[in-house]
Amino acid sequence: MDMNSGLAVRLTQPDDPIRPFFDETAREVLPRPAALAMPRQRLTAVRTQGFGARTPDAADVTPETSPVDIARRRVIFFGSTLALTALAISTPAYIFIHDGFMPIEMVALTLLGVLLLAISAWFVNAAVGLVVLTTGKGRDPVCLDGPTPLPHARTALLMPLYHEDAAAAVGRMARMERSLAALGAERNFDLFVLSDSRRDEVAEAEWTAVQALRETALCPVYYRRRAENHERKVGNLSEWVRRFGSAYDYMVVADADSSMSGATLLKLVEAMERHPGVGLIQTTPTIVGGTTLFSRASQFAVKLYGRVAGAGLAWWCGSEATYWGHNAIIRIEAFAACAGLPKLKGRKPFGGHVMSHDVVEAALLRRGGWAVHLAADLPDSHEETPPSLADFMVRERRWAQGNLQHLSLVTAPGLHWINRVQFMMGAMAYLASPLWLLSVIVGLAIELQSPADWDSFWYVLAPKVTPFLWASALCGVLLLGPKLMGLALVLSRPAERRAFGGAAMLLRNAATEALLSAITAPILMARNSRTVFEALIGRDSGWAPQRRTAEALTAREGIRQHQWELGVGLGLSSALLFRPDLCLVFAPILAPLLCTGPLSALLSDARIGARLKAKGVLATPEELPEPAAATPREPATPWTLPVAASEPTPVIRLVAS
Repeated sequence: MDMNSGLAVRLTQPDDPIRPFFDETAREVLPRPAALAMPRQRLTAVRTQGFGARTPDAADVTPETSPVDIARRRVIFFGSTLALTALAISTPAYIFIHDGFMPIEMVALTLLGVLLLAISAWFVNAAVGLVVLTTGKGRDPVCLDGPTPLPHARTALLMPLYHEDAAAAVGRMARMERSLAALGAERNFDLFVLSDSRRDEVAEAEWTAVQALRETALCPVYYRRRAENHERKVGNLSEWVRRFGSAYDYMVVADADSSMSGATLLKLVEAMERHPGVGLIQTTPTIVGGTTLFSRASQFAVKLYGRVAGAGLAWWCGSEATYWGHNAIIRIEAFAACAGLPKLKGRKPFGGHVMSHDVVEAALLRRGGWAVHLAADLPDSHEETPPSLADFMVRERRWAQGNLQHLSLVTAPGLHWINRVQFMMGAMAYLASPLWLLSVIVGLAIELQSPADWDSFWYVLAPKVTPFLWASALCGVLLLGPKLMGLALVLSRPAERRAFGGAAMLLRNAATEALLSAITAPILMARNSRTVFEALIGRDSGWAPQRRTAEALTAREGIRQHQWELGVGLGLSSALLFRPDLCLVFAPILAPLLCTGPLSALLSDARIGARLKAKGVLATPEELPEPAAATPREPATPWTLPVAASEPTPVIRLVAS
């Protein structure tokens, strides 16, 4: 029977679990149902099932894959973070004490202390990662180097979609299927496109793309569109688990912009088979497909610096690592038993459905006694990023609300204390913006209490040590440190240095990325401050589809889209009318805010991005010619399916970090 022919009735094959149901009328092709219970967990009382006899204190049982020295690692990490914070804050504290504390100075020191604690943790994490990657000691042993045998397990590769470019998204899945088939693993993986799209024309494009893939794929390919998209992505995946989960051992979750090599997928499956107590392994995706200056800067930064950060996280998190919602493999038995998310009581943002579900699911898996690991050095795992500053802010708004919601879960019973710390760190990533803005306002208020000092106008060239200047310089050094560590690692490795185009090109591109990061930081500070405020007063971020293709933006449109950032810049600038001698000191913050509109247009212009790419600006190894004597790499840029002549050629997008 031709499984790709159009049939008006649903077919069943009770003796063949792989043979699909095919319904042309319903635009659906699915395997035989294989139900699996997935109870909702309660965060008011510990309740887990599966993986033997689980007790309420299962999170306190050390997994077999936990590093033997994990306690020492955490003492080093948290102790170094506290020590660095104390050292960093001692000088501004001494300056304040010398003149006698005023109430506003106490506020300034408190804000600075909280910010320095977060920045110090980021700095120490990168330093640890640099040591791990340099010495090779302390690597997570879950994913081993060397050849990988074909697995015995069945794995489902799931791609949830919500109003995405179907040809581009399914094209990425096609690339993964092709890579698996080349390794002879087509019988071990089933591919699922799980649609939550509401618009019929989008669903029709998805169906067309899936049908095109099924005509050439060696792996089984399935498609399902939910009638109601309750609970967003969480509901999409949990509905699949409840309908088909018992037929598979593992599932790999991929976003619409995800791509992974077949070798990496096999490594993940092999690691799960070798370690039956592991519930989830998260890869560290790099960014590909950047077309604009903004997305290319993100792409370069993640490629150069992300590995150091990931190695540090894996080192001190151990078997209590986190989950980022995609490019990860999950043991279905563990996920179904432990990770059914509840609906939280109360008003948004702390009540309702869990938004940033991934971190919570990792915490619930660990609460059930399952290990969660981060494979920081596993290659060929990729994603894309929003093409513009405005699109990036839309995604940040949704993530901010989800991470703030986690604060209500910090005291949930049964969770491992590292998972509680991860909840707080995730929230702090967004709370840092309003804290920074408040510290700028307070620092300016302190300076306004003194008359203009034109003798100190050239603070930038010959700085006079004031608490505000010291704090700003110190934060800058700590923020720049992880970037310098990632750069130092690549410069110390000849093959990687050549892959980035040589030392000279690498240094130029690193300086360009650092400049762009410094320019966009105040803009993101202002917007995220507003986002946090709106989330705290209960304004929902909604569920808007993410735009992945670049669209030209004029300076006027940029100003219209960034009126808030411009307003913050004008408000702070007006205060300098009373202290014009401070304009150079505050220029690195105020100049980007005042120029947000034109900057946003510049950063989102794909034509500029293409010209810079041709010149090697912010180039990553995937974009440069293969260095002589280097091992051939599998290209990271995803390809798309052929489309009908009447359809526009899909544009491949980008990624952010």
